[in-house]
Amino acid sequence: MRPRCSLYVDVGYLLSATAVRVTGTSLRNGIQVDYEPLIDALVQQAEALSELPVLRVHWYDSARDGVPDTLQQFIGELPNVKLRLGRFGVDGQQKGVDLRIGLDLVTHARNGAADVFILVSGDDDLTEAVEEAQVHGVQVILLAVPNAEDRPHGISRHLIRAADGLKILFPDTIDQTVTKVEMSPPPTQPTAQSIAVGGPGGRLRAKAKYEEPAELAEQIDSVVTNVLTTFRRSATPEALAELTTGKPSIPRDIDKALLTDLSDRRGGTDLSEAVRHQLRGEFWEQYDKV
Repeated sequence: MRPRCSLYVDVGYLLSATAVRVTGTSLRNGIQVDYEPLIDALVQQAEALSELPVLRVHWYDSARDGVPDTLQQFIGELPNVKLRLGRFGVDGQQKGVDLRIGLDLVTHARNGAADVFILVSGDDDLTEAVEEAQVHGVQVILLAVPNAEDRPHGISRHLIRAADGLKILFPDTIDQTVTKVEMSPPPTQPTAQSIAVGGPGGRLRAKAKYEEPAELAEQIDSVVTNVLTTFRRSATPEALAELTTGKPSIPRDIDKALLTDLSDRRGGTDLSEAVRHQLRGEFWEQYDKV
């Protein structure tokens, strides 16, 4: 069989990390993506890295009940793109995506589907699958999304150690295919400065609960401000109304962005339930000031 490489794309990682570069927060709704040229650019870079033609792009995403939406159907119909879907759990987190990626890496390596795997992901849970694929003679190279400083964003150190190399997706690829959603904010929207000055209550409560009150309160305040600003810039009137009527529940995409961004700010650590509660409380506190 002719030597080939294969590309595996964790869409959750790709879009959340790209959103951080473009908007400063991992909220995916804050960006607009031109998918076809983005996928073409991924293929071109994979072929340049491996010096082999790409056999197929494996595109891993989540969908409600595992049923693809219109955009996912479009992507799945692109040439040489294989759509692989997990589902959303009751907590809004994607389920089954990491498992699908890991199983495919091992199965494809065992079957000799390709000689080089290019993996666009940063998830620590894929470490064992990468090592198992290597047992079968496959080279696995990580392709990371660059942050605003053109450094790898959100890549597990365990995964880096397991892989055969770490490369960065060309920054121009992101800058040319992903744009910030621009919509006029409501005229009563406070600036980041007025939000920070206007509501000390959340910070005072944090001081009574946490070992690092000032630092944690500042991180929560900053994360909530960034996510709210991005959401208001990109949200439709219907989305704004849905957020208000659904209170105190936070839509899963916003909640995921809040949790991901705060975890990143705190060095990738898991957030305790107390911190999650504080973060969500601060979100509504800032939202209600408008």
